[in-house]
Amino acid sequence: MLATFFRRQTPVMVGVDIGSHSIKAVLLAKNGNTFKVEAVAVEPTPKGAVVDHEIQDIEPVGEALRRLVRRLPSKIQTAAMAVAGSSVMTKVILMDASLSDDEMMSQIEVEAENLIPHPLDEVNLDFERLHPHINDPSRVDVLLSAARSESVVARVSAMEIAGLDTGVMDIEAYALGRAMAAVASRQPGLTDHKLVGVFDIGARTSTLAVVDQGEVIYTREEAFGGEQLNQLIQSAYDMSGDEAERVKLREELPASAALDVLAPFQTEALQLIRRSTQLFYTTSGHDSLEALLLTGGSADIEGLAQMLTEELGFAVVVADVFAGMKIGANVNKRDLERHNAALAIATGLAQRSFS
Repeated sequence: MLATFFRRQTPVMVGVDIGSHSIKAVLLAKNGNTFKVEAVAVEPTPKGAVVDHEIQDIEPVGEALRRLVRRLPSKIQTAAMAVAGSSVMTKVILMDASLSDDEMMSQIEVEAENLIPHPLDEVNLDFERLHPHINDPSRVDVLLSAARSESVVARVSAMEIAGLDTGVMDIEAYALGRAMAAVASRQPGLTDHKLVGVFDIGARTSTLAVVDQGEVIYTREEAFGGEQLNQLIQSAYDMSGDEAERVKLREELPASAALDVLAPFQTEALQLIRRSTQLFYTTSGHDSLEALLLTGGSADIEGLAQMLTEELGFAVVVADVFAGMKIGANVNKRDLERHNAALAIATGLAQRSFS
């Protein structure tokens, strides 16, 4: 069960984010309230091995993880990973606050058939106490999480090939929110904001998470990502997929790209964010975010943050994932700078070592 991952006492873990384009790893240390980045590594994901958050071919992913692990300190034995997408369901339920964790799990297992829209033998369950219910302090809001067992097993199996144990299996959106709650408290210009959104632009899927005073209160995924930009580049300039990815990453786009490809991509991102935030406002009672952080591989596309700020009416900034952190002497500074915004989920996972 997922509970065995969440509750196991673990040593310091490396956070590993398995994406369809790349696998990212972050290792943190902590002294008091200050984090220190001890290692960062990025490895390309074998083509077709990961699609829509799901590992399609365990062996090549495991070999890519093995190459990734070789670039980390040899002392690391345990990893924190996450599941996402259609393989995950979360639901906030009300429970008696006096119940112990074991009693809560027993009750959840009894009632799970009415709570989970999947056969129970196909999912792993876990829960987290949130806070006393606003209208009844004798009851507590509990976050129930269910993940398809095959998604969990695939990640654990791939990590075993790399020679590491899995200490925590988290949920991507919550790892993202955890990392950005810390960023919002440290990044200049954001420290006074309490209700902050995070928009993570992945290769094919983007995630909106809303953090209220450090707690993730809303998540939503949309089919949108850097692949759309690659397709626009391919179409506009008659390039292959690999060529489009290369010129995008190296910022070698033609001068005409601002109108040909960047403007359509930015417009689609704006429409998606407006739709996702409106759904949040409708269900939460809030009427506006105070700020929005951009993360993911396409977060720092030229002009995106500025355009969104002008159109949405609140500050939109590219997240500095490592704002306020110390950087270890052996950390690859080039990788840290180049992949900063894409390392948000891996950083949130690495923080599980200290929670």
